[in-house]
Amino acid sequence: MGDFFTAPEQWQARLIVTVSVLAAAFIIRLIVLRIVRRRVDDTEIWYRTQKLTSYGGTFVVFIVITFVWFQVSNIGAWIGVVSAGIAIALADILRNFAGWGYILLRRPFKIGDRIEIDGQAGDVVDVRSQRFSILEIKGWVDADQSTGRIIQIPNGLLFARPLANYTEGFPYIWHEIPMLVTFESDWKRAEEMMNEALAEHAPSMASEEARRAIREASTEYRIRYTHLTPTSYITVKESGVMVTGRAIIPVRSRRHVDTTLWRSLLEMIEADDSVALAYPTVRTYLPDLTITSR
Repeated sequence: MGDFFTAPEQWQARLIVTVSVLAAAFIIRLIVLRIVRRRVDDTEIWYRTQKLTSYGGTFVVFIVITFVWFQVSNIGAWIGVVSAGIAIALADILRNFAGWGYILLRRPFKIGDRIEIDGQAGDVVDVRSQRFSILEIKGWVDADQSTGRIIQIPNGLLFARPLANYTEGFPYIWHEIPMLVTFESDWKRAEEMMNEALAEHAPSMASEEARRAIREASTEYRIRYTHLTPTSYITVKESGVMVTGRAIIPVRSRRHVDTTLWRSLLEMIEADDSVALAYPTVRTYLPDLTITSR
């Protein structure tokens, strides 16, 4: 180690070689990127070229500088250091490649599936080696409808976040319609309204097609539903009585079903004075006051 600092000429030569290698790597990468930019319009190829030249250049510079500044006598130790450097530098890319392999082999989703991961939900429209793309739903749009945005998600995120698949195995979901009525309302009549609306507008939700889908899904997953027919539940809230309708519907029909049911319910409430919708209110009761004058 002492010889290294007491040999200024050797130190200067190594420094010159290091600077030259860094400059050459930078210039070569710049030239490659300009050529690709001029001849290729595909953003995916441009992105991969940027990453490849960045990581590849870093790797080459690391190898050269290692040989220039250090006397590598133990090839095994050197290979270990290089391998660790590669693993660190390419960690994200390797993780994404592993995620791609997981998608191809295990198929947690496929093109067209509706999924949700890390708070992002949408329909899968593309799967590539480094990331997959979804057509976003929800966001600023109410219910499960598209926002029109394409979201790119790294494949490696599959190993770090839970994945929800709305359509795999069983392309139906349970949907609830909460209706809050006042305490003065006839809650039994409100429940009848809910059941009438469900019976009229949700008969196909418990169809033979849904039952067949459950039977097929049960061969791979432990999915078991005893009752598929629409039903209703009653509970008491601070502002009134909550009548909740529950029905099984196709994954992509939630907003349509919601609109259809609410139109039917509002028409029935409008025609029946015994039921009124509730909203947050504050009631104040004052005792009788006697005011005397002097």
